[in-house]
Amino acid sequence: MKYAIDRKLAGFILFFWVVPVLALYSQSATVQTIDFRQLQERIEKTSADSIMVINFWATWCKPCIEEIPVLEKIPGMYKGTAVKVLLVSLDFTDQIEQKLVPFVKSNGIASEVLVLDEAHPNNWIPKVDPSWSGAIPACLFVYKSKTLFHEGKVTLKAIESTMNQLIP
Repeated sequence: MKYAIDRKLAGFILFFWVVPVLALYSQSATVQTIDFRQLQERIEKTSADSIMVINFWATWCKPCIEEIPVLEKIPGMYKGTAVKVLLVSLDFTDQIEQKLVPFVKSNGIASEVLVLDEAHPNNWIPKVDPSWSGAIPACLFVYKSKTLFHEGKVTLKAIESTMNQLIP
């Protein structure tokens, strides 16, 4: 009889603890590497019918990490309005699997994560916004042909203000 109880207990543990944990770790966080031209194409293509929030960040940047939960709330804040958040990582490409992917998984990031693979930041930073010093975090808000730029950590209040300027 003891064997049957242990078997039921083992089944319970397997079903309610092991399976969910394995499912969590088996979810693959997909992180695509792109260059700036590809990023521009994505922005132009998507921003024609959606508001895009493009956040430039890195896993080694404390203010960047602190604002990710705020950025993750954006799509839910604007129901009825198509909003797409792109988290554009400036982490080194050789650290994607060791650092970035585990970070994305462990934080349950739902937004799309891209890694910008560009060797010369001075060539592409002014194309994002001429006023950008290159410091991160930084957000570019785009809707159709209108762009608004925010350098530094964003708050919900700053996001709401910026989005209200974009939404017709």
